[in-house]
This record gives sequence, structure tokens and C-alpha cells, in this order.
Amino acid sequence: MTEALTKNNTERLRKLVGAVLGPLCALVLWFMPIDGLAEQAHHLLALMSMVAIWWITEPVPIPVTSVLGPTLCVVFGIVKVEEAYAKFANPMIFLFLGGFLLAKAMMVNGLDKRIAYGIMSMKWVGNSPKRIFLAIGLACILCSGWISNTATAAMMFPISLGLLEAIRKMMAKNGKVIDLANYKYATGLMLMTAYACSIGGVMTPIGTPPNIIMLGFVEQLAPTAPTVSFFQWMIWGIVAMTLYFILAYAVLWKMFPADVKHIEGAREFIRQSVNDLGKWTRAQKNTMIAFSTAFVLWVAPSVLTLIHGPHSDIMTFYNSHFPEAIAAMIGGLLLFFLPVDIKKGQMTLSWKDGVEGIEWGTLLLFGGGLAMGAMMYSTGLSAWIGTSIKEFLGGNPSEWAFVGVFCVSALILSELTSHTASTNLIAPIAIGAAVSLGFSPIPVAVGIALSSSLGFMMPVSTPPNAIVYASGYIPITKMIKSGFFIDLVGISIVTIPVVMILVKFVMGI
Repeated sequence: MTEALTKNNTERLRKLVGAVLGPLCALVLWFMPIDGLAEQAHHLLALMSMVAIWWITEPVPIPVTSVLGPTLCVVFGIVKVEEAYAKFANPMIFLFLGGFLLAKAMMVNGLDKRIAYGIMSMKWVGNSPKRIFLAIGLACILCSGWISNTATAAMMFPISLGLLEAIRKMMAKNGKVIDLANYKYATGLMLMTAYACSIGGVMTPIGTPPNIIMLGFVEQLAPTAPTVSFFQWMIWGIVAMTLYFILAYAVLWKMFPADVKHIEGAREFIRQSVNDLGKWTRAQKNTMIAFSTAFVLWVAPSVLTLIHGPHSDIMTFYNSHFPEAIAAMIGGLLLFFLPVDIKKGQMTLSWKDGVEGIEWGTLLLFGGGLAMGAMMYSTGLSAWIGTSIKEFLGGNPSEWAFVGVFCVSALILSELTSHTASTNLIAPIAIGAAVSLGFSPIPVAVGIALSSSLGFMMPVSTPPNAIVYASGYIPITKMIKSGFFIDLVGISIVTIPVVMILVKFVMGI
């Protein structure tokens, strides 16, 4: 109770300080002389400072701040209204929209649980606590690559709790009473559930908001940079996800091992859960058809490129008619046309479920971030920031060091605030600096996206952390200790090498 009160007081103080500091900082920068900065860019910098502070401190909801920024830019004459709001219709937003519809259909129709329990019911899992630990993690990463990390955590959390209750009952039958709140394996399983949900998000461009945000900013602020395809992202996404997962599994199992070799009640719990799901429903089959359609359309360009070449007529036609945003929308819209019961007019996804399932706040945040980034580019602010960073770094820094600095910065920010907001904040600065220094913006963009998914130290870092922390089975010191180690090793041994070697190789840069 005391801890909750302290947390609430801290949150209120943070919001109050941000509410005052944001406008104050904007006023100071507005009237402060800054050499080499045009008037529009100068005024945009002032407003950006308030937006950045409010993104971090959240005196109002983050999506509200994201819409407020472009609105104030019109009010103060920085840009015309058409330019301010145009980015809210960016094709990347519709890529996300289609992904949200597919994810909602998976959740509403129970396909996500069928996949999760399907993995856990495999023969190799059995009653082994170590394999159950692994299976929970695998279920989380595979689901969160396609649906939101938060939704995956919310789905897997009760499954993990059920398994722990089965362990407690089995122990009690054998005359051993355990307190799950002080049981190492319970702590480890909860942390694995949270961490794997965040790790799985790096697998695909739609797995977590920072991935799409960074691709959108590269397209917006560095239009001459190569386009990153869905399949190309998956190449390094799968590698990074696998390495992160191996690291998290090794650390968590070392810190929180089970004290038994077999959990006799686990197999029965999982079997009963699978039986409760019943046979595949028509809605589940239709959802799989819609998802498979989108997936095929996403990976088809890479296959066609290998067969016909990147500049063939068929590739020109395909890219013109089936870009990735259209592929996502085709899959998402199919859900409203594939029937479950024609007589009742029941489709795979209802309009009510679809609308309620869309994370409109994320879309507004994404659109606002793209709008502010576009204005930074058009007013020359991003070029000025890039030049300033270049001078600060001595004019000719190593690309490894440059990418490393921004990866660490993104990681630190993601521990303090929403990883989506932190990505919006740091992306224009990093891409502008990369262009100014003559580096390709793609490695630093991917590095920031991957680093933003490594917020493992605090309950407030990511929604999956907060969800599992509510179980009461995770001492805060244990989360900080395990999260710090995975963050440190992950960013130094996985993130930066993957970005600087694999991403550059795949993109040919």
C-alpha cells in the first residue's frame, strides 16, 4: 500500500513538473537568440522542446501531445495546416492499421491462445520446468511478433499464473508448501513472460511501434536512402530476436532456477486448457486465411526480386499496386468480408470489435511524430541539429561510436518513458545527424528501434513489465538486476553488431 502511494505521488509530481517546465522551456528558447537558425526552425525548436518534455513527463496523454504539436505549429505560423496534418495519412500508419485489425481478430477469435497453447502442448515440453520456461518464452515471442507486446503479455499472464498455481498444488500434495511471492521459479517465469513479449516485437516491422516509427522517419527525413522491405527487416529481426531470447533465457534461468526436475500437474493443466479450446472454429480459420494473405503479400517482393530482379516489369507493377501498407489493409479488410454465419450476417471481425481493437492513441502518436519530423526537415531544423552534433563529435566520428551513442540513448529513454514516445523524440535527431555526417540513416534507425525494445529494468519501462509486476511475484530489485544485465549485454553484444554488420550487409550499404 505504501509503495503504491509513493508511486502515485511520484507520478503526480512528474506530471506537475512537466506541465510547468514544458511551456517555460519553450518560452525561453523562443526568445533566445540562436545563430544560424532560420526563424521558422527557431520557433519549431521551441515548440519541440515542450513536446519532448511532455512526451517524457506525460502531464497529458502522449497521443494528445502528439496532436498538440502540429496544431501549435499552425497556430504560430510555422507551417500551413495542410503540411501539419498531412503525415497523419502516411502509408506507414495504414500498415499499422492493418496489423492492428489482424491482431484484434486473433484475440477476439482465440487464435492467439490456440497458437500459445499449441506450442506449450508439444511433446518435448512435458513436465520439465526448464522446458516449460522455454515454451512460455517461445509462445510470447512468436505471438508478439505479430500482435502488440501488451496484448501478448495480457494473454500470456494468466497462462503463466495458471502454471504456477499447478506447481503450488503439486508441491502441496507432496507435503511441500511454497509461497509463490518468494519462489524463485515464479519470479523467473513472470519475468520471462514480460521480457519475451518485448523481445518478440523486434521480429517484424509491425511487431512494435518503434519499428514502424523508425522506418517512417527514414522515408521522411532521408528520401534517398534505400527502402527497407518487410522481408529484409525480418532477416535481422529474427537474428536479433533469437540472440536476445537466448540471452534472456540464460540469465533468467541462472538467476531463478526451479527446485524440482518435474512438475506433475503442468502437463494436465496444459492438456485441459487445449481441450477447453475445442476444435478450430470458422472464425479462427478465416483469421488465419486473412493473416496468411497479408504475410504472402509482404514477403512476395523479396521472392519476385530473386527470380526476376529488382527492376523488372513485374516488380515495378507489384510495388505500385501492392506496397506493404496495401498488403496489411487487404489482410485487415478481408476480416470484414470472410463470413462466419452468412444467415446472421456475421463476419470474422465485427465493426465494433475492429474499432475498439485499434490502438488509436498509437496511430495519433505515430502521425504526430512524423508530422513534427517532417517540419524539422522542411524548416532546416534537422540539418542544423545534425551539423551541431557533427561539430560536437569532432567532425569525423566513427560510425560504430555514432550508432552506439544513439542506441544507448534510446535504451536509457525507454527505461524512463514510453518506448514509442522516446523513439519519436530521438529519431529525427539521429537521422538528421547521420545524413549530416554522411552515414546511411538505416543502421542508426534500426539500432534505435531494437534498443527501444530493451527496457527491462523497471515496471514502468514497458506495459509487459507492468502487467507481470502486478502479480506480486517479482521483487523490484530482481527486475532491476536481471534487466540491467540483459540491457547491458544485449545492446553491446547483440544490438550494435547486428546493426553494423548484418543490417549493412542485407541493405548493401
